[in-house]
Amino acid sequence: MRTSDELSEAEFRSLHRHLRAVAPGASTPRGSLDTITEEQVLAAVAEVRSGRTISLAAPVEIRTEPDDADPAEHRLTAPPDGKPAPSGLDFARDRFAMNVHGDVDSHLDALCHVIYDGTLHGGIPATDALSPDGSSALSVELARDGIVGRGVLLDIPRLYGLSWLEPGANVTCDDLIAAEARQGIRVRRGDIVLVRVGHRRRREELGPWDVARARAGLHPTALEFLASRQVAVLGSDGNNDTAPSTVQGVAFPVHVLAVHAMGMHLLDYLRFEDLAPICAREGRWTFLCVIAPLRLPEATGSPVNPLAIL
Repeated sequence: MRTSDELSEAEFRSLHRHLRAVAPGASTPRGSLDTITEEQVLAAVAEVRSGRTISLAAPVEIRTEPDDADPAEHRLTAPPDGKPAPSGLDFARDRFAMNVHGDVDSHLDALCHVIYDGTLHGGIPATDALSPDGSSALSVELARDGIVGRGVLLDIPRLYGLSWLEPGANVTCDDLIAAEARQGIRVRRGDIVLVRVGHRRRREELGPWDVARARAGLHPTALEFLASRQVAVLGSDGNNDTAPSTVQGVAFPVHVLAVHAMGMHLLDYLRFEDLAPICAREGRWTFLCVIAPLRLPEATGSPVNPLAIL
């Protein structure tokens, strides 16, 4: 775990080129989702022992907070004034609106979400794909059939005897490898890797803060671990990226490397505070993971409620 170790722009671009050369999803339209085979899904089903299901999403926030200037909106649209008819049939109806890529609510980043040097994943010119109506390429529709596979939780604060990592801390390759060893598991091809930094627990115990200025996340070089293990999806209880950024001139280097270079869907701002204690108590850190984004054909992401099935 580090609190600095910056990369220059030249070093970052070199890492970007390296990951594009070695990551299994770097040159395919569906990206690293192709690392999950039908055989691996069947093997992941065998992880289920009790049939217990646990949500990995946080409740959607509807109040303005220091980390959420544009919260979701939810209102009852019927019956009028919330007063149902005194007799006969009536319906309660509501409307929901959301900034998908905010800093609080759990969501999936599609492969069209990150634009770097004017291009999307695979070198697609962003100007050709994006319009006011959405993205004609690499949208969340790529995951329309769901993402199902073996989930692996790597609990980094637990590795250091902490409840959470303080904002600004960086999770390194060495941290991920050490968590594997401590937890008695090994990340393998097609896994859905979930990295706990304790962001949610800190927020719940100390209250919201301006996470755009300071948050724990992965160091960009940690993506080499994910590429070498041929991981399908990366998720975290934070943004995956550290703030402040460790790369000069690039605010979200992990997003650029994962989505743009490696073709890897990201899960941001999940919640592991129900799952992690069970994993620790039972000494098992793998499970069937089911992710079902909304079918939004030209969207850059989707709210999501991933499930761990133990």
